Amino acid sequence: MTDALALVCYAAVVGVLTPRALSRGTWSYRFPALAVAMWQGLAASFTLAASLASYHLIAPTGHLHNGMSGLLRFCGLALNTYVPVFTGVPAIAVPLGVTLLPLLCFGHHLLRARRARTRHRGMLDLVGRRSARLGATVLDHETPVAYALPGRRPRIVVSSGALRVLSPAQLDTVLEHERAHVAGRHHLALAAAEAFATVFRWLPLARVVREQTALLLEMAADDRALRRHPREVLASALYAMAEGRAPRGAFPAGGADAVVRLRRMLAPRGPVHPVVRGAVAAGAGAVPLLPLVTCCLPGLG
Repeated sequence: MTDALALVCYAAVVGVLTPRALSRGTWSYRFPALAVAMWQGLAASFTLAASLASYHLIAPTGHLHNGMSGLLRFCGLALNTYVPVFTGVPAIAVPLGVTLLPLLCFGHHLLRARRARTRHRGMLDLVGRRSARLGATVLDHETPVAYALPGRRPRIVVSSGALRVLSPAQLDTVLEHERAHVAGRHHLALAAAEAFATVFRWLPLARVVREQTALLLEMAADDRALRRHPREVLASALYAMAEGRAPRGAFPAGGADAVVRLRRMLAPRGPVHPVVRGAVAAGAGAVPLLPLVTCCLPGLG
């Protein structure tokens, strides 16, 4: 029962208190890709803690130190430990459900977005024209917009309005931004955040993970574009396309977060110390394992 209490407390801290603390300030804007990994790691950590807590609450006679054979032995169910039938089945089914539900929802979001992108590609085949020079599909539309359709058959789309208002340098920067979304497979991270938010919609962490992941992925794509282009060029292009909208499953160059990205882009920034970057990376990798460490602290159980 002590293990269950420790896990419930840990889940409460991660799910409620941690997002309030970490979402303050702009620390994540310094290294957006690592910050995405940190938020996704917190989501995985909460899911694992909830799964283990549900097992220990249903079958309190189990103990993490005696646990499942191999991974099962480490996680709390000894094969030679007697568990009554009326608790044994729920003790397996409930934790398994808590773990699998976000994964199933992740698959659902991927399939739904894939269907939407497939329909949109079919429309583009009819009304768009392929530009080998740009490596993109040009869509006749007066609104300046550019977006990426990721997936197995990725496609970058730019409107004729964007070609009209953007300079060649601005257009190259925007296209580089969209290529970053495709190369980084950002749709997978976004689908994972959406799945977690769908399953745990009442949880503050779920809301923050979804919001932060969408914003930070755009910043990560900005950083990729800024490796080759001046920030003033990208900022001016982003301003010109701030009102552009993209279909479901796509990554627009503008969007609702354009103002935040513009402020970040134009603010003076010093280099990030490698130690700080390494600490964030190590934290992102270690966070999902913390529920296991919580249960294995000496004296628990």
